[in-house]
Amino acid sequence: MSLILYQHPLASFCHKVLVALYENDTPFESRIIDLGNEDSRASLLRLWPIGKFPVLRDETLDSTVPETSIIIEYLDRHYPGPTPLLPPDPTDALCVRLWDRFFDHYVQEPMQRMVADKRRPDDERDPRSVAEAQALLGTAYGMIEQQLGEKLWIVGDAFTMADCAAAPALFYAETLVPFGEQHVRLKSYYQRLLERPSFSRVLEEAMPYFQYYPYHDRLPAQFRPDSPTS
Repeated sequence: MSLILYQHPLASFCHKVLVALYENDTPFESRIIDLGNEDSRASLLRLWPIGKFPVLRDETLDSTVPETSIIIEYLDRHYPGPTPLLPPDPTDALCVRLWDRFFDHYVQEPMQRMVADKRRPDDERDPRSVAEAQALLGTAYGMIEQQLGEKLWIVGDAFTMADCAAAPALFYAETLVPFGEQHVRLKSYYQRLLERPSFSRVLEEAMPYFQYYPYHDRLPAQFRPDSPTS
């Protein structure tokens, strides 16, 4: 197998790349990294000493590709499929990159900050940081609602890299700061993301691991570890 993805099925940033791979039925080998296992962690560090996943290894082109947005652009260029994830027009591509970064920085980042705080001992928690993260998510939701307008996906009628970023970010963030009554378009968009075959596949594969997510009882019913269908 030319492409090898070093990843973990519970990690939201890994979900982002998996959605892109599944959108185009791109063949790849998945190698699950357990950061608590010395040998497993070492296999990741040999490729990317920063120690964060996902990382894509392309044996055919002898390339090691870190960082989710770079991985997706690499796939779009070297392993294109029926769903282009970056539009050919440079201006349109900039819009996709903007919203891709928006979801990474202003939805993923505060969401992960809140989850990390939950995992800390009670005497090490930071309520102020959590409150700031909650406020940032609220602001981000409002901006997404405005951006959607009458669009099917975040930048228009085509599913793009920005939607790959949106899906896992919103999936976890909604368990922390639920969408409000004012987020009508966002709720509909989120439902479309859940129903997208590429993302639903990612979530189904992650279900055995959701028990380790501290807010698993807030996940959509069909994806909870105790769901009758799980």
